[in-house]
Amino acid sequence: MADIVPEAQALARASELILAGLPVALPTETVYGLAADATSGQAVARIYEAKGRPRFNPLIVHVADRAMADRIGILDPLSRKLADAFWPGPLTLVVPLREDAGISPLVTAGLDTVGLRMPVGFAASLVAATGRPLAAPSANSSGRVSATSAQAVAADLGHRIPLVVDGGPTPVGIESTIVKVENGELRLLRPGGVAASDIEAVAGMPLRRALSAPDGWARAGEAPGAAVEAPGMLASHYAPRAAVRLGASAVGAGEALLAFGPVRIPGAENALAVANLSPAGSLREAAANLFAMLIALDASGAAVIAVEPVPTEGLGEAIADRLSRAAAPRG
Repeated sequence: MADIVPEAQALARASELILAGLPVALPTETVYGLAADATSGQAVARIYEAKGRPRFNPLIVHVADRAMADRIGILDPLSRKLADAFWPGPLTLVVPLREDAGISPLVTAGLDTVGLRMPVGFAASLVAATGRPLAAPSANSSGRVSATSAQAVAADLGHRIPLVVDGGPTPVGIESTIVKVENGELRLLRPGGVAASDIEAVAGMPLRRALSAPDGWARAGEAPGAAVEAPGMLASHYAPRAAVRLGASAVGAGEALLAFGPVRIPGAENALAVANLSPAGSLREAAANLFAMLIALDASGAAVIAVEPVPTEGLGEAIADRLSRAAAPRG
């Protein structure tokens, strides 16, 4: 079983494991990640093995600074502008991969592009301490709810990995936003912890949302059943064991309720369990609480989790994306 070590005491142990080619679960500002040396095919393979993750699904590479990012990918002027505005932070930029980047093809799923992110906190310290870029998808079994606490990681993957670094609850609570500059346009591949409107304000152009992805990085709104996917873009993803029913106008018998805001839908008083993403109606609070509350409601034993409507502006777009994938038909 994995050791759970507070982040203040974990850097040396985590560095040793990374350099030995083993995966480490660690906190980021978004969700907990399962990190391994992105330059080692064997190390990256251990991520896939621990998660049970499909190998056609590319991984994001986490860097410590812009110099490391520039050694791995080719950032165009607009990507650099976005990096200046949002790094370190929950934004991933998909850029052309340098031929001499040294990144394992398992990370990129054989693509000629790479997703780069500069995280906040312990993850950045670990990259700097090891000198290795880290491939780090969310630290959960593939397709299941992302973990926002060390305890959630340990309950899911603790028997498969040696170390979980405990940094407390993650402040953002949903994964990074993924964007790509392509043919003079800025594309949104996955909504996430940076609101699309904030990116558009910096870029000075709209984010395009499309339905096909010839380069392998799926677009926001990708049609279910699409053959090629990106991190978090499988049609069924972020899924609890219970079925998820969106836009609920009433709570059915034996259902749990994922609520939002101060007013409840009919039947809420009879729900098997209730969790409110934000009693005050804050989308930022709702994003931070989303995955932990899905896990808690799943543990209630309810066969169905009814979800009250959540606004879709700002961070609500990312919340809606995660909930729609949690509710999708399971493969």
